[in-house]
Amino acid sequence: MIVGVPKETKLDEYRVGLLPVGAEELTRAGHSVLVETGAGMGSGLTDQDYIDNGAKIVKTPSEVYQRADMIVKVKEPQSGEFPMLRKGQIVFTYFHFAADRTLTEEVAKSGAAAVAYETLSDGRGRLPLLTPMSEVAGRMSVQEGAKYLERPQQGRGILLGGVPGVEPAHVTILGGGVVGSNAAMIAAGFRANVSLLDVNLDRLRYLDEVMPANVNVLFSDRHTIREQLQKADLVIGAVLVPAAKAPRLVGREDLKLMKPGSVIIDVAVDQGGCVETTRPTTHSNPTFVVDDVLHYCVANMPGAVGRTSTFALCNATLPWALQIANRGLLPAAEALRPIATAINIYDGEITNRPVAETFGMKYNPRFEK
Repeated sequence: MIVGVPKETKLDEYRVGLLPVGAEELTRAGHSVLVETGAGMGSGLTDQDYIDNGAKIVKTPSEVYQRADMIVKVKEPQSGEFPMLRKGQIVFTYFHFAADRTLTEEVAKSGAAAVAYETLSDGRGRLPLLTPMSEVAGRMSVQEGAKYLERPQQGRGILLGGVPGVEPAHVTILGGGVVGSNAAMIAAGFRANVSLLDVNLDRLRYLDEVMPANVNVLFSDRHTIREQLQKADLVIGAVLVPAAKAPRLVGREDLKLMKPGSVIIDVAVDQGGCVETTRPTTHSNPTFVVDDVLHYCVANMPGAVGRTSTFALCNATLPWALQIANRGLLPAAEALRPIATAINIYDGEITNRPVAETFGMKYNPRFEK
């Protein structure tokens, strides 16, 4: 199989879909690897690093897409890449289809097979290819929140951890999954007062056992959320419903409960956001203000720490890319249930139920078991 690695074109995206060791492993298995020149530079990886490990460097993305049987990348295809997709080609990347109808329609129209990192499930409810970037985003959310609470950034002028004699910031985290638990640990390390909300009581019991003393776990309901918004200096949206749009937990009217200069970091923006006023932003223009509340809604947060994120992501994705390359997509999906769960679109049809339901599109259950 010919595996292609294009340079990411999403604004301020510095990750790359394959490490040089991945090129070595694929070529050792008998495959060819094409890497667009400069694809790894944002992660500190040179073309020579790839050449030394068996890859071939090509000059243009069109050559990568034209020649490759499988595209391995990080972010969903951008509008300029839609025309390069072709029928039968495998695209292995993050898609987050439920947040973007145009993307869904364009990929379906192309006939390419969309194999989504974010829905690959290991059968125990875990999402091993989403987890590394959720860990990065969760930890980054506190780092960014601390920065934007500073007055020059239009925040309240609050030091997250306070100082002796002055109380620390109050951090409210909506969602106790991978993003939320990582955010809570970092915020606790800053010595903030942290409230971590979730609807799963078993998860709350577990979090209560493992979290530091300055993290309080609370059941998430409408009343608790509204109470927390009144207290919060920093709110982190960390809600995930796999493949589906994130539920809206904070409405526009709820912002009136919040303190002027408080900050919302909506990590759920990739899935449409859990705050009504969320809209995607970029690293070069990351924030906007609604009703005196600063919103940070960067849709590719881990892209800013490209080297860390690339290594974390590729450690998880390479074994699955090898399985698809070695077996072919359909035999791999037949033999390995997690790969079947990752196929969102195949031969022009939506094969992921939540995506189809989000847009009222026809659903083909061919990969259900």
